Amino acid sequence: MSVLVRSGLGLLCAVARGAIPSIWRGKYFSSGNEPAENPVTPMLRHLIYKIKSTGPITVAEYMKEVLTNPAKGYYVYRDMLGEKGDFITSPEISQIFGELLGIWFISEWMATGKSTAFQLVELGPGRGTLVGDILRVFTQLGSVLKNCDISVHLVEVSQKLSEIQALTLTEEKVPLERNAGSPVYMKGVTKSGIPVSWYRDLQDVPKGYSFYLAHEFFDVLPVHKFQKTPQGWREVFVDIDPQVSDKLRFVLAPSATPAEAFIQHDETRDHVEVCPDAGVIIEELSERIALTGGAALVADYGHDGTRTDTFRGFCGHKLHDVLIAPGTADLTADVDFSYLRRMAQGKVASVGPIKQHTFLKNMGIDVRLKVLLDKSNEPSVRQQLLQGYDMLMNPKKMGERFNFFALLPHQRLQGGRHQRNARQSKPFASLVAGFSELAWQ
Repeated sequence: MSVLVRSGLGLLCAVARGAIPSIWRGKYFSSGNEPAENPVTPMLRHLIYKIKSTGPITVAEYMKEVLTNPAKGYYVYRDMLGEKGDFITSPEISQIFGELLGIWFISEWMATGKSTAFQLVELGPGRGTLVGDILRVFTQLGSVLKNCDISVHLVEVSQKLSEIQALTLTEEKVPLERNAGSPVYMKGVTKSGIPVSWYRDLQDVPKGYSFYLAHEFFDVLPVHKFQKTPQGWREVFVDIDPQVSDKLRFVLAPSATPAEAFIQHDETRDHVEVCPDAGVIIEELSERIALTGGAALVADYGHDGTRTDTFRGFCGHKLHDVLIAPGTADLTADVDFSYLRRMAQGKVASVGPIKQHTFLKNMGIDVRLKVLLDKSNEPSVRQQLLQGYDMLMNPKKMGERFNFFALLPHQRLQGGRHQRNARQSKPFASLVAGFSELAWQ
């Protein structure tokens, strides 16, 4: 979640020069005498067994196993957020972040005719802090939304996080309904009286007029990595190090692999990361928005088709080698927004990406900060507000590392013109709150 070069990049470059042969198999299991800096975790044992059984695995499969394996996955049974976790997100830093996103959804709802009902759908809702802040804005602006029937739908694979989300949103005022075998595995009512449901997959969320939110969601989806070689593109795999039996290393596939089809024919970079899962989700969102209306707002680390090796790990708020102690650290790769735009395939319009500090300034963060500072007489609260603002807005912190990107129906944009090309035009972007200064309709 910061763009720093990992030690693995040098290894990949060495592979491209042919310094590492295409020998895929390790010869031995761990002896149990692993070095202290490379502990043999249950996930590492699982991966070693898997690789010895079936051969090297793609980086995408490695990420999927490490993060979401039902038995040992990093996200499945732990709370990794906050100061005591491995990373902290914008909603945990300042309440203002979620409040402004709540304003964004209300602005879009008003701009598209004030529908009598809408679903708020969040993908990967963390601890529920963000949707909680959004719902607080909905309550505060209840006079605006009084005739609108709102429901909340959360897509979450982590059992641990879903329990935390339920506590955050409902405060256990109404008992939860649980059905582990159902697509809707949990139901409840928020403390403000709004029904909330939990799903493991976006496709299980009912189709209807919806606003979708994906904050730090796409950056943890599995990516395939490719290196350009004199023989053409070669996919990066994870293998057992033949010199150390309980250590993993990167290798290149000796020949082309099916995932190579995702690389653009005119690609000029020498190293590429592609996330097919992100493409599938964007296609699903685009079809839903085109069919029933609404919008999708994506906020994430990323780039517009310019960066190369961004795959990295985080543990205890510090960068962590992605191949060391798998299962104990978060894995992430920057989102390629140019790929998301292509996968929308003209079904909907897209705006962005723009930097977080620009989006939040357009949404009125300075005004909201002043209001909160004027209301507070506590020096500690004021200091917290100012520190949160600096973290969100400072270009050297989150201000330029995060980007905002949106999907909207074509008819939402000026004159009803269809934007079916790869990039949005300036007149389109000027109509959407956040992507220009906020203006109530």
